Amino acid sequence: MEWFESWFDTPYYHLLYSNRDYTEAENFITKLTADLELPPNSKIIDLACGKGRHSVFLNKLGYDVLGLDLSRQSIEFDKQFENETLKFQVHDMRNPVEAEPKDAVFNLFTSFGYFDNESDDKNVFKSVYNALKPSGFFVLDYLNEDFVRQGIIPESTIKRGEIDFKIVKKIEGRHIIKDIQFEDKGKPFHYFEKVKLHSLETINAYASEFGFERIKVWGDYQLNEFNKESSPRCINLFKKK
Repeated sequence: MEWFESWFDTPYYHLLYSNRDYTEAENFITKLTADLELPPNSKIIDLACGKGRHSVFLNKLGYDVLGLDLSRQSIEFDKQFENETLKFQVHDMRNPVEAEPKDAVFNLFTSFGYFDNESDDKNVFKSVYNALKPSGFFVLDYLNEDFVRQGIIPESTIKRGEIDFKIVKKIEGRHIIKDIQFEDKGKPFHYFEKVKLHSLETINAYASEFGFERIKVWGDYQLNEFNKESSPRCINLFKKK
């Protein structure tokens, strides 16, 4: 089993990241959909949707949303939010999407770069391309390699309730690795996250190979212009040719 298959399916993953700023995320999504001029009822895939908050918010904005995620537990949780224009399915982003073509695919908050094999990374772009209508948008919200390398904090402890998560971060080759250890009810747990430090050029090369054109790159969730040294994010906007 891959690290993301086991870690993302635990309640501890959601506990560790329970402080995520959803107001910032909703403001970002509002700005993003306005910038793309996506009309109401546009069909959007939220790829790697997790527990569905962003899918639900997109749906509230008037969009027809399909949330896809590898975690069965997350999708089971998400099913409570379903309606006529909001559906959720278990899906591996490397595989073809079994659905009618969409107007946009959003892959948000570093939900890419988990795979060791370059062919798996490329399969994501291939799958997204085939899931889109002509001129459809693909938004890939990713970390900025240079910013990550400058600002890495080697060790930290994050307290969530009664649990102290001990975090050790390091860069090995082309990966940033986050080692996560903690105890709960006297039992030790050990997980890790491993994400590739894809460069802007590599991401664009994958996209171009499968028929995308990069339209814009934003550097943060306020949609400011990307700066290689100072931008915390690398938010790519691609269009299907």
